[in-house]
Amino acid sequence: MTHSTQQVRPAAVAGMFYPGSSSDLERDLQQMLRLAPATLASPVKAIIAPHAGYIYSGPIAASVYAPLAALRERIRRVILLGPTHRVAVNGLALPSAHAFATPLGVVPLDLEAIAAIEPLPQVLISDAAHALEHSLEVQLPFLQTVLGEFTLVPLAVGRASAAQVAEVLECLWGGDETLIVVSSDLSHYLPYTLARETDSNTARHIVALDPHIDHQQACGATPVNGLLLAARRHGLQAALIDLRNSGDTAGNRSQVVGYGAFAFHAEPDHAH
Repeated sequence: MTHSTQQVRPAAVAGMFYPGSSSDLERDLQQMLRLAPATLASPVKAIIAPHAGYIYSGPIAASVYAPLAALRERIRRVILLGPTHRVAVNGLALPSAHAFATPLGVVPLDLEAIAAIEPLPQVLISDAAHALEHSLEVQLPFLQTVLGEFTLVPLAVGRASAAQVAEVLECLWGGDETLIVVSSDLSHYLPYTLARETDSNTARHIVALDPHIDHQQACGATPVNGLLLAARRHGLQAALIDLRNSGDTAGNRSQVVGYGAFAFHAEPDHAH
């Protein structure tokens, strides 16, 4: 396994998907988070958030990130999974870097956790898969804003089965200190009304923990399905927090991209 000497993965899409200056980025994040309702019923174990440019999907992501501020002192590690958009990989790719940078600073990777999953056959090291990948990077400024200090396990998910993803999540599940974040958009380039119909159907399947989402329904279908399998195993409940599309935020309505925000939490005792 070859490790490159690059210790920090630099931001690849700052200035494109989100502002490149830290002050502009902070301002935009605070604005989006302020408009989001900041309470969720119970502590969150996992979330699904969209990954487009902030003007398109930022407000939807903010709706599920804002409540995490309440867990600021508790969450110490984030397992972040997103689909690969530029480089095809077989399995789940880790970087060889030791940290990821954004305009808001540097997030250290959890090297111990990474060492624990490296022996799994579906896990590989690929710096190419991470170099230009935005699906993971765009989540980081939100995490840096709502959480305190945390370490990161970034996984760029290529061709893999839901079971293979769930197995990796199982190894990294941890306790209250570990948050799982899956980065995924929903439908792509459908007319507005059809997109709304398609996405609300997909959302119903996600909330029902039905791990058979396909790539037409969500570009991050593989990590989403893996999370849904793991959520079932751990008795989590899923809640839909926000469901909109680019036609609602900053785009025209002839062809839209769908965005959903979901939170997963342990079932409260009184629900049994």
